[in-house]
Amino acid sequence: MRYGWNYALLLAKGPSAESLVPSPILTAMTTGAVARVEEITRCLPEVQDALVSILSERRISVPELTGQDSAVGYAVPGFCLIATANLRDRGVSEMSAALKRRFNFEVVPPIADLDAEVALVTRQARAAVERGGARFAVDEAVLETLVVAFRDLRTGSSAEGWEVERPSSVMSTAEAVAVAASIGLSAAYLPGPDPLSLLPGHLLGVVRKDDPSDAERLLAYWDGALRRRAEAGSRMWRQLWEHRDVLRD
Repeated sequence: MRYGWNYALLLAKGPSAESLVPSPILTAMTTGAVARVEEITRCLPEVQDALVSILSERRISVPELTGQDSAVGYAVPGFCLIATANLRDRGVSEMSAALKRRFNFEVVPPIADLDAEVALVTRQARAAVERGGARFAVDEAVLETLVVAFRDLRTGSSAEGWEVERPSSVMSTAEAVAVAASIGLSAAYLPGPDPLSLLPGHLLGVVRKDDPSDAERLLAYWDGALRRRAEAGSRMWRQLWEHRDVLRD
């Protein structure tokens, strides 16, 4: 979190500015940049505590370099620290009261507008697939079906007002992007199956990752809201319903 060492240089020359390996936070402090700590609640308490002095004193001391000019790294104007955490996924360690006092909290809610979420998932999934040198060939209707399923399971209610059992897993937009990108890569490099037929297996993987028993909640969603849409005549949902057996394999 603060700094490390190049052990070959450390053994050869001892503690020095040359053998010091600055952390991203130390680099951001000394250059006036923004540093981000991802999933801070998944850090152990002793790791989190390292941030308290950084945020309070705006400096990082390197005791091994005492007496040298680089013994202390000071924050310059522009330095900012952003930490992220998920409200539903409490992680490994809750933030201490001391650390919480040193942050301003901003809650980022899920995207409320369906079209905006579909556009975001499409854009990010296409970019991920094209970075791999492949063409993104997943129909927009498949992506909309994917996003609607995520929204139903995330909120515990369908757009029609039907109750849906919520899994314990976080059905975030980021997860939807990952699923859409995986389907896009499969369509590009393993042609054959209809991309829609891959959706049940990916959804099962998402809901099972935290609690295997959530597979039953996904099956209940299939037998509830999804079946009712299929019976109403929606082609995409009817095709998705036909792949129900994937959830039992």
